Amino acid sequence: MDGLEKLADHDVVHTAIGFHPEEPVGVATSLFSLAVRPTGQPNPRLTVARTALAIARSPHWTRSIRRFIDLPSGLPCCLVAGTISVPDVEHRLFQARVATVYPDGLHLLVFDITSASTQHAEAYTDILEAVAGTALFADPESGTSKAGGSSRLLEVLL
Repeated sequence: MDGLEKLADHDVVHTAIGFHPEEPVGVATSLFSLAVRPTGQPNPRLTVARTALAIARSPHWTRSIRRFIDLPSGLPCCLVAGTISVPDVEHRLFQARVATVYPDGLHLLVFDITSASTQHAEAYTDILEAVAGTALFADPESGTSKAGGSSRLLEVLL
C-alpha cells in the first residue's frame, strides 16, 4: 500500500484494490490500474502490437496467453495474461494486461489486474476484458453518452 503513490512515475492514472471472497473462508485481493502513455508512433495497430510483444517478452513472465480483443469502439486491442515471477517475491503472481489506444492514436492505454490468487486467473482475465470493452472515448461535458447494450461486467459476474 505504501508504494501506490510511486505508480504515478510509471504513467498510472488510476488504481483500485479489489477484495473477493475466497473459499472456504477468506479474502483474495487484486490491484487494478490504468496507465496512459504517449505513443510516439502514428500507427495505432503497430503501437498496440509492439506493446503486447514487449509485455509478453518480459523476463518476468513464466507463461502467458496472448490474443487480440474486438472492442465495440473498433480500436486495436490486445490482451496478455499469465503468471509472472517477480524478484524478491516468494510466490508467483497472476497478471492480465490489456493494451489499446485513444481514437486519435496519440496515447496508449494499459489496463492491468494483478493478484496473488492465481487460481482465479480465468475470472480476472474475463473481468479485465470486460472492463476494456467498456472504455468510452467521449467528452463527459457534452452530456451525450455512446453507451448502449448490457454491461459485460454484469455478464461476467452472473
